[in-house]
Amino acid sequence: MVQLKLLGPVECETDDGRPLALGSGRIRTVTAVLISEVNQVVTLSRLIDLAWDVEPPASARGVVHNHVHRLRQLLAGHAELATRGQGYVLLADPCTVDVHRFQSLVSAAREAEPQAAVAMLRRALGLWRGEALADVPGDRVRRTVGAGLAQARVAALHELGAQLLLLGRYGEVVTELTAWTAEHPLHEELTALLMRALQAGGRQAEALDHYHRTRRHLKDQLGIDPGRVLSEAYLAVLGGSGAAAPQVSARPQAAALPAAPPAAPCAVDRPSAPPPRVAQLPPGILDFCGRERELAVLDQHLERVPRPHCVVLAGGGGAGKTTLAVQWAHRLRAVFPDGQLFADLRGFERPPMRAGTVLSSFLLSLGVPEAKIPESVAERAALYRSLLAGRRMLVLLDNAGTAEQTRPLLPSTPGCLAVVTSRRRLSGLVVRDGAALVTVGALAPADAMQLLGNALGRQRIEADPAAARALVEWCERLPLALRIAAARLMAHPEWPLECWTKKLADERRRLQELSADDADLAVEANLYLSYRALSSGAARLFRVLGLHPGPSVELHAAAALAGQDLERTRRHLAELCDAHLLQEQAQGHFVRSELVRLYAAQRVASEEPRSAQDLAVRRLLDHFTRPRPARG
Repeated sequence: MVQLKLLGPVECETDDGRPLALGSGRIRTVTAVLISEVNQVVTLSRLIDLAWDVEPPASARGVVHNHVHRLRQLLAGHAELATRGQGYVLLADPCTVDVHRFQSLVSAAREAEPQAAVAMLRRALGLWRGEALADVPGDRVRRTVGAGLAQARVAALHELGAQLLLLGRYGEVVTELTAWTAEHPLHEELTALLMRALQAGGRQAEALDHYHRTRRHLKDQLGIDPGRVLSEAYLAVLGGSGAAAPQVSARPQAAALPAAPPAAPCAVDRPSAPPPRVAQLPPGILDFCGRERELAVLDQHLERVPRPHCVVLAGGGGAGKTTLAVQWAHRLRAVFPDGQLFADLRGFERPPMRAGTVLSSFLLSLGVPEAKIPESVAERAALYRSLLAGRRMLVLLDNAGTAEQTRPLLPSTPGCLAVVTSRRRLSGLVVRDGAALVTVGALAPADAMQLLGNALGRQRIEADPAAARALVEWCERLPLALRIAAARLMAHPEWPLECWTKKLADERRRLQELSADDADLAVEANLYLSYRALSSGAARLFRVLGLHPGPSVELHAAAALAGQDLERTRRHLAELCDAHLLQEQAQGHFVRSELVRLYAAQRVASEEPRSAQDLAVRRLLDHFTRPRPARG
């Protein structure tokens, strides 16, 4: 047996604690990838892709072969490193990998009582010996393998702090989080948790100091203001408890809705006191611009009779769905005077938020004592809808993954409205629940220029308008990409815009350049969330479409690439359209953005064996060169 470690420097240790001499350089990269995918075949092409940040040399295959041979010798008698087809697999008990032990402890902690959860989370975090893959050369493997581990570590630390807060152990929260937030000042959720612990311990001035320090870091390094979680913590500290988000009313109010019908009698008990007014909307952003068409469509839905009780805002990752939903919801605050509920459903994260958990949170906000919250999801949903009956409330459900995740959270009376954002169209809500669907795409060119100008200043844009227009188009007018580019440029005021457009013009670097220090703030990370949620068949079709050279593809060419029949290809293409990774421009003809094409090419190069890629390309060429029947 051997202990395999990635949570710090990459190490392989025998059971008696003796380290195996891995040496330095790319052998550590190869080792890290094989450990991270233990018991799974890793193709030679993927190892080469991750081992070099730049174009690999002609000798890359031989170099990787030598590293694998050396590693196989080191592991002899402890673990098996086997050859499988065009790749390798490290065969070992997952429990010997520190990443798997960490994940198991964190997963078990989620189901445990607070005291036991704290002990498990401390054991899990104790497995870390520094930054994951700390001594692995190259940025690509750290972004691919290490970024997810870093996020999991932060999530575990956040969960530990939350459990300690529940137990009233505020001093321990402060001890756990102070050093971490000093080293990682851009983690807003951890700073917010630290602020709440300091406030609960009577240290309000220190809590406010942490907020202002983090706000300055966000402004100086990313050019952004604090997000919802940190802003709410700040307002809570200022007010000594919770506080409502500020109202945003940059546009005229939408037409008032007709009065809700009287509440129907219900057998579910209500709390004795009237539910408190809740105001959970995240703050709107000050530099919101554009989206005139989408806002007009949303307003029109409210004016229709019968109006929908649910509106779905669907679009690809980074399109600005949440920003638009929050902006519109703030405009409607007067229309829904009884309050607003908000929940991030984390539908494309693992694990997603459960409907029962959200219902419990909503019921607590509506004044139901914790002891009176029912056990089953159906009973919670019934009580929730009973409390909303006769009231006029808005419910904003962000990042929904499926219609099933969302449906228990929908209000059932006409006086309330649910606004749902999702990367998918959530057709089930449209068909079965009568929801209205609004698609959120790229910004209009003028609006994208305005967003860039708001961030960088009009003077910098006017100094080189041609470069500004080129930058906007390389970012495909996506708000996330534009804000990332603006943040990078704000950090380097001496850079001319043309310098940045040249970086983005290189398609080998474009996805890498459109990323910020926070791994979540990256176009590539957003595309990964959509890709990960696909079925295996649609994911494979998405990958092989990365071998197609153009921005558009038709049904028969896609079927040829995938090597499957038209009906199955049509179903998978429909799934890709539903995920906003493709768009059906005409019947049987599909288009995709350049960023999506680049990401698909990256996935096929790293996940499909070279032989499979070559076979797919041959099928595509055969399709294009095959004689077409004459049309009579």
